[in-house]
Amino acid sequence: MTRNWIIFAVAVLLTAAGCGKSTNNNSQTTPPANSADANAAANQAAPGAAETPAGAANPASQPAPPPEPPKPFEIAEGTPLTVVLTSTINSKNVTPGQEFDATVASPVSVDEEVAIPKGSPVRIAVVNAKKQGAVKGEATLTVKPVAVTVRGREYPLAATSVSATEKGKGKRSAVMTGGGAGVGALIGGLAGGGKGAAIGAGVGAAGGLATAAGTGGKNAEFASESRLTFKLTHSLTVDR
Repeated sequence: MTRNWIIFAVAVLLTAAGCGKSTNNNSQTTPPANSADANAAANQAAPGAAETPAGAANPASQPAPPPEPPKPFEIAEGTPLTVVLTSTINSKNVTPGQEFDATVASPVSVDEEVAIPKGSPVRIAVVNAKKQGAVKGEATLTVKPVAVTVRGREYPLAATSVSATEKGKGKRSAVMTGGGAGVGALIGGLAGGGKGAAIGAGVGAAGGLATAAGTGGKNAEFASESRLTFKLTHSLTVDR
């Protein structure tokens, strides 16, 4: 009898020991609510509503688009261009195609902005030159602008021409040609030292001939510092 109680007591003790060990294992595997592992698990499960997806641009960090470049000046056909010659052009010693230097005498503006400043270089080409006696005792000289340089860039020009004629008796005349119907000579003046004669800016509907009496030389001439006014026959685009 006593032996049976001993066996029963041992069995009870073994059973109690096994239950206690199981309880300790469960308590060790379950992390406390405030442990680092619990915090990590909570962070992984939290929604990322405030996060920016990878590769998505932040509108606040994008640079502003650059401003549009200013539009160029559009100088209309028919716009006058007055130049000052820097040297004398005489029909006796020039040939067609020969070029001379000039500068813009008056600025050309578009919408109250200066498109071609005063003093801009201009290339003047001889269109026709005949010395005295070549054609019935008359000398003729025709010139026109072929290019203008504005702010360091050269632009080709399409413009009317200006002609001077020296008749056998010393009567000098000038006419603008190539400008279409009804345009007159727009010549600011011919200053040629002792033999110079002023040619007025007469505008005629039938060819535009401007004349002035003077003894002059035997050949047609545009003296140095003469002011000649041409008109554009095609529009001109000039960068700002």
